[in-house]
Amino acid sequence: MADVAKRESVAVLLPCYNEELTIVAVIRQMRETLPGARIVVFDNNSKDKSAELARGEGVEVRPVKLQGKGNVVRRMFADIDADIYLMVDADTTYDPKTAPRLIDAVRNGQADMAVGIRKGKAESFPAGHRFGNRLFNIIVASLFGRGMEDIFSGYRAFSRRFAKSFPAHSKGFEIETELSVFTLEQRIPFIEIPSPYGERPEGSFSKLKTFRDGFRILWSIVLLYKELRPVIFFGLIAFFLMLMSLALGIPVIIDFFSTHRVDRQPTAILASAIGLLSTIVFVAGMVLESTARAYRETRHLIYLNTQR
Repeated sequence: MADVAKRESVAVLLPCYNEELTIVAVIRQMRETLPGARIVVFDNNSKDKSAELARGEGVEVRPVKLQGKGNVVRRMFADIDADIYLMVDADTTYDPKTAPRLIDAVRNGQADMAVGIRKGKAESFPAGHRFGNRLFNIIVASLFGRGMEDIFSGYRAFSRRFAKSFPAHSKGFEIETELSVFTLEQRIPFIEIPSPYGERPEGSFSKLKTFRDGFRILWSIVLLYKELRPVIFFGLIAFFLMLMSLALGIPVIIDFFSTHRVDRQPTAILASAIGLLSTIVFVAGMVLESTARAYRETRHLIYLNTQR
């Protein structure tokens, strides 16, 4: 397994932001596990000595001025040309021994994305992160028909075909969600491989803010669902608007049949307006569904036509 990097062009991509306590250890772990692999550190405006320490290890360091992990991943896939991409956070929480298994799953054609499922003690995961991970896994599986066990894992291997056809739009930590949803929506073959997950060293801390980034991730899921399932998204809005219209309009109709007059004209006008709005929203969803289908087909063709 150790010579996998020699058989294939493998690029190890390390997103980095203020990781001076761990960056050297991760570089050495990857170098030992995957000798011959190209290791590239993408420094996202670190305020400490992370970039300097990485250069001292003799690896490429590329600055990414736009803040956020999503911006880093976009640059990773755009700037680096390789047969296989291994993305791993530079915080020593991921087990380097899993890397050859992730790479082999992509190299042998088993998957275009291999995900390292984090398996660790309770101390490795803050309670809020554990709850959010389970919740968002359930939400994604419910909305898109199937899901993954760990959609937020930062330990992944990709084929060149995946990396060069992935339309990255996210700016921050929503990028893992976008990677997962893109895979599920395009029905791209993927595999999940359990990987030990350890604690951060003393003095190191997670950049993920439970509530702030949790709301951002939830909002990104809503937007992705709107773009990928517009007829259902707008259909639900239209349905609730129609219920409001009926709730307001039925009493007016009942009064009319009793008195042959429309005594509550403002209510009748409001009910009619909401009912009309419901129809417009539903029609908009139908039109956008055709556009979304054409977009899905175009993205799938780009994926198929990208050299693996």
